[in-house]
Amino acid sequence: MQTAALDATMLALSDPTRRAILNRLTSGEARVTEIAAPFAMSLNAVSKHIQMLERAELVRRRKSGREHFLSLNPKPLDEAAEWIEQQRTFWNSSLDALERALAEHKD
Repeated sequence: MQTAALDATMLALSDPTRRAILNRLTSGEARVTEIAAPFAMSLNAVSKHIQMLERAELVRRRKSGREHFLSLNPKPLDEAAEWIEQQRTFWNSSLDALERALAEHKD
């Protein structure tokens, strides 16, 4: 995953409102007004969160007349999960090697 794309994904995921929007979209496509309804903030504020998700390509927008529909794009999440798993594998391996070295040194 490219650094800029990973940065955009992580930045988008750093906010609980944006995570809640993504969570809602796991149930399927929804109108922007439906997405905004449960939040105690203006439609304009929710729109700014949606724009951040769109910049990270986590959300797709479809227009039908005057209605705007959002859907989840899981690809950036999958790529971020893959990067996290690579980091976990690297650090687990490194820490295991350190543990073995310390055990050998102790004996």
